[in-house]
Amino acid sequence: MPLSASPVVRRVRLGVELRRLRRRESLTLEQVCTRLGWASTSKLSRIELGQSRPDLADVLDLLDVYEVPPHQRDDLIVIARDAATGRGWSKALGEMGERQRAYAELEAGAERIVEYQPALVPGLLQTPAYARLRVAAGASLAGEVDVEADVRARAVRQELLVRPDPPHYTALLDERACEPAGLPAEVWREQVRHLLALAERSQVAIRVLPHGASSGDDLHPLAPFSYYAYPDPDDPRTVLVETLTTDLRLVAEADVARYEQLIERLLAVALSEDATVELLTRRLGAPPVPRQRDPHELG
Repeated sequence: MPLSASPVVRRVRLGVELRRLRRRESLTLEQVCTRLGWASTSKLSRIELGQSRPDLADVLDLLDVYEVPPHQRDDLIVIARDAATGRGWSKALGEMGERQRAYAELEAGAERIVEYQPALVPGLLQTPAYARLRVAAGASLAGEVDVEADVRARAVRQELLVRPDPPHYTALLDERACEPAGLPAEVWREQVRHLLALAERSQVAIRVLPHGASSGDDLHPLAPFSYYAYPDPDDPRTVLVETLTTDLRLVAEADVARYEQLIERLLAVALSEDATVELLTRRLGAPPVPRQRDPHELG
């Protein structure tokens, strides 16, 4: 069974809705907390920012203060219940470190995922051997890392792409991400073969940005990023920007819109899916295999 929308996403959505309701009533954080007898505003602030798992009773009290009509109240209660989901949901993710869990939680329930990587194959597309070497190489900077646990966690995440109702997934890879880069020859070849196999899936699009590709304004991402959109249009579209030590989560409409524009520009200059398959096949030194398209697939 696929995971439902992540509690993390629903917490952000709930916080946005509750903040909107409070402002509609022209109430300050202090005024609401005084009415409810809450000791400080930090509790409400964390709920509005989607930073804590909300207690359903607290949400019901807030809806009373804001005099929310029944139909809207019912919708928000559903969102609040999703947002309050705890360990039972998380167990489905298996053993994951904090950073992997952040990705898995955003991937769950997503309708569309776009990932840009300038130097590495994204985690959702990595073979175990490739992942093992990359994780081990990064451990020198990240400190103590359980390499095998990290590889197993990636395998759990990768089930997303082979389930019966996968999201539409697009990988935008700089050409150097498809080069051996010091990997053992067989590990690299296995990884390329895996990319070619995934490219045959109708919901997976792999697009290479060739050396020297330009969007016309020389706008290039400065760091790897992942973009997530959800079936419910009111759930916040999210961008996760990867840095050396942590990942920056963006949900503000203006920030996400800029990344959506960037994605469109990158897609405009990337090789087509078929041309990408031909490039990867040439790297293997094997005759190209035509991509089998779904008869209902557009494009």
